[in-house]
Amino acid sequence: MTATTRLARLAATAVAFCAAVPAAAQPAPDYDVIIRGGTLVDGSGSPRRAADVAIKGDRIALVGTIPATATATRTVNAAGRIVAPGFIDTHSHAAPGIETPALADAKPILLQGITTVMINPDGGGAGDLAPQIARIRSLVPGVNVLPMIGHNGVRQAVMGLANRKPTPNEQARMEALVKQAMDSGVYGMSSGPFYVPGKYSSTDEMIGLARVVARYPHGFHTSHIRDESSYDLGVIGAIKELIAISRATKVTGVVTHMKMLGPSVWGKSAEAIALINAARAEGLSIWADQYPYAASGSGLQPALVPGWAQEGGGAALAKRLKNPEQRSAIRKEMVANLQRRAGANAIMIRTYKTDPSLEGKRLDEIARARQMDPLDVAIDMMEKGGAGIISFNMSEKDLEALMKQPWTMTSTDGGLVKFGEGNEHPRAYGAFPRKLRRYVLDKPVISLEQAIHSSAGLPAQVFAIPDRGVLKAGAYADVIVFDPRTVADTATYTAPHSYSKGIDDVFVNGKAAVAGGKIVPERAGCILLRQR
Repeated sequence: MTATTRLARLAATAVAFCAAVPAAAQPAPDYDVIIRGGTLVDGSGSPRRAADVAIKGDRIALVGTIPATATATRTVNAAGRIVAPGFIDTHSHAAPGIETPALADAKPILLQGITTVMINPDGGGAGDLAPQIARIRSLVPGVNVLPMIGHNGVRQAVMGLANRKPTPNEQARMEALVKQAMDSGVYGMSSGPFYVPGKYSSTDEMIGLARVVARYPHGFHTSHIRDESSYDLGVIGAIKELIAISRATKVTGVVTHMKMLGPSVWGKSAEAIALINAARAEGLSIWADQYPYAASGSGLQPALVPGWAQEGGGAALAKRLKNPEQRSAIRKEMVANLQRRAGANAIMIRTYKTDPSLEGKRLDEIARARQMDPLDVAIDMMEKGGAGIISFNMSEKDLEALMKQPWTMTSTDGGLVKFGEGNEHPRAYGAFPRKLRRYVLDKPVISLEQAIHSSAGLPAQVFAIPDRGVLKAGAYADVIVFDPRTVADTATYTAPHSYSKGIDDVFVNGKAAVAGGKIVPERAGCILLRQR
């Protein structure tokens, strides 16, 4: 046997020997959380599938099949349940509550499956957001909080409640406040030209501010448009204004809590949809969000009083109402505004500090009891501090038509108040579960995949919120687990303080926020600012 042959045989033996020896055992993976056996709807719009989810720290470590030998500090049995990304509320009035220690846990928000809220909508908030951001950060909120810089807040900081155009110096100061916010990491701007003082702004004024936002990557402008009914521009004209702002600045534009408000514009959703589709075909980034209720929430003053009479705020309005000629002029315009809202029976008093016994009653009901005209009741209430209202003014057909659009996201437009305080709109407790229950599971207007995409993955995409809104390895571990058999809103217009059910496990940044349907005391939310 030659040396070469012997070496070949030795090599073959060595290979055989190595192949026969089992590989060294690898340790079983260890995670913080394993969610096993659920049906995954990952937020991207992709079809549901069976998959496990593992969480390590504040991130998702694995989506797929997790070995039975893997260990975790906490294991969630998701058999028969849906595993989805935490929802992103694109229009939330929860900021005052979240800034209050007693409400910072955000219980009614978490029990809807919401893990991120976008605050200061409708142009709200202060001109300088630094104090608000510092307060929320110091409290460690129960949910993630994404602040927007509001046009109304900026305008009021510079011009008060004046009904006039800004001077060049004032315009520059407003733009400087927007720049200050964007430099600090704020993602984008909200506006509310339906409300004072934004009501007194021109399109050019808002274009100037939007141009500042457009200098930053993925900047956006989300707007409670100037008219959702037929007050001024009309809802179609108001959507055109938002599109014009985006066309002039190339900034992403969002019609927030989109609706056709009042019988005079019912059915115009078809025209609005065509208008937005045409703008998108043009190459503009135009979107909308929506809450799944046919009733809106506002105040008597912005809903019924003409804009010119609101200049200077509530005290100034009260003074005008004492002047017989001005009172007559205001009342005359209120007649048409009440008709736009579908009449006195369509107005429910939501909050009225002067006489809480009137909360939950309709305006016509109060008028009959007082033997007064409903408009005179409304004026009397405004003279005594004003009232929050729920206005039953939308068509289900319009609501469903808008919901079906691939560019429509989900929002609450809800506040965060002490449980049982005031006659809150039920959307504060139930918007997201209501969409699942009423429009997916009971009456399939849209698919489960679209509902979750519109509530998570789509907002993260539109507002460029990195690593959120989808379930994938490396994303932040904002995860919810819910039972499709039981998920539902329980809050109603007459009994609004009632928590949603069925979303029994919620994780925020990898930490349990809801476990077995119960709020976990430890809070894990954070302020979300754009990476600079």
